[in-house]
Formats: sequence, C-alpha cells, structure tokens
Amino acid sequence: MLEVENLDVTYGRTRAVKSVSLTVGEGEIVTVLGANGAGKTSLLRALQGAVRPSGGRIRFNGRDLTAQSPAARVRDGMVLVPEGRQIFVSMTVEENLLMGAYLRKDASVDRDIASIYERFPNLAERRYASASSLSGGEQQMLAIGRALVSRPRLIMLDEPSLGLSPLFVERLFTLLGDLNKDGIGILLVEQNTTMALDIAARGYVLELGTNVLEDTAEALASNTALTEAYLGGHGETATEEPARLA
Repeated sequence: MLEVENLDVTYGRTRAVKSVSLTVGEGEIVTVLGANGAGKTSLLRALQGAVRPSGGRIRFNGRDLTAQSPAARVRDGMVLVPEGRQIFVSMTVEENLLMGAYLRKDASVDRDIASIYERFPNLAERRYASASSLSGGEQQMLAIGRALVSRPRLIMLDEPSLGLSPLFVERLFTLLGDLNKDGIGILLVEQNTTMALDIAARGYVLELGTNVLEDTAEALASNTALTEAYLGGHGETATEEPARLA
C-alpha cells in the first residue's frame, strides 16, 4: 500500500532523513522506532506532505505522491494524527470532527460522525463543548476521530501515547488494534516500544535519520542490545487523569 524509497528530508544544511525506505502493506501495522532526534517526525511530515523531500519517492496504492499536496494525500486515504494532537481548540468537538470531512463530497458524513460518537461516548457527551476543555486523553480521541472521518486506508500516528496515563495508553492501543481489524493500515511512531512492538507486525529502527534495522516486531522486541543501543529502554509514559475510551 505505502512504498517509500530512499527518502531524504533536509532542513537547510541539516539532513534529517537519509535515504530511508519502508513499506506498509494493506491492513498492516508497522512501527518506526528510534531515540529522540532520529528523524521519525520528519519522516512522517514528509509522508504527510508538510515538508517536501529533497530526494526519494513516495507511492501510495501505486500512485506517486512525492510532489502531491497534503490534501491530495488525505483524499487518497493517507492521514496523519500528529504529535501533540493539534486539534482546533477554538472549535467545538463536533466542529473538529467536521474538519476531518472537509474533502468529502458524499452525503454520509453525519453517519460517520455518529459512528465516532458510538466509539467514543465521552466525545458524544461533549459534542458542543469547546475542544480546549477536553483532557489530554479526550483530545487524543478527538484527533483520532477527526482522522477517521476522512475515511482513511492508512493512519499515521506520531507519539500518540505521549503524556497519557498508563491506563489510557492500554485503551489507546486496544483502539488501534480494533481499527486495524476494520481494515485500516497503521504506521506508528511511538515512544512506548514495548506496546508498539506488541501490536505491530514489523518495525524499522532509525538512528540519526538513517534506517539501521528492519525486522519482524517479535525479533525486534527480543533484541536486548538493540533496545539499549537505539531505543533507550522500553519507554515510559507520563501520567494524566485517566479518560474513558470506548
């Protein structure tokens, strides 16, 4: 489904991503791991179209998207849930969800938003509340819900567990598994390496912008030397008040 070949991302004189190649198959969960500064977010931003690669190629469902706009990528079914959620805090919950449908022309948006409310009942209870009033966990739900309204075939997530309580992190990963069972592919950048490798089929490890290892998730999880050298341990999550995730 997603094919990335020798991707380069450069900021001025800094080469943040260096000839990275990866694939995500139809309905597959793939994780990208690495220490801070490894180039993971720059990789996702290039895949989203927020930055233009300085080299390489991005194909999605056989179509070359390397020079396409972020909107074109969303229209094709590839959407990013960014680090820090980046919801519209001045809008209501429902208005944020409607933003996820801004490229859609069909008449079933209301039905899809209703299904989001079924999946996240606490968002339904606060549909007319300002998004700024939500907890961090609820904002993450909203960011994922907004992505789902666009009807993606591939969701890319950048550090979705960052700042969340351990209880909510478990519920978040259960949700990702459920979305995958619905046929949605997932490309996951995640600090909690244990849970990321537990849910993924395969993984890539970046170091200083370079892809240094690719293997099955099981093999990566059992590689103690890898964890210590590149990942800095299995990752801890900060805490917040638990939020309900249906």
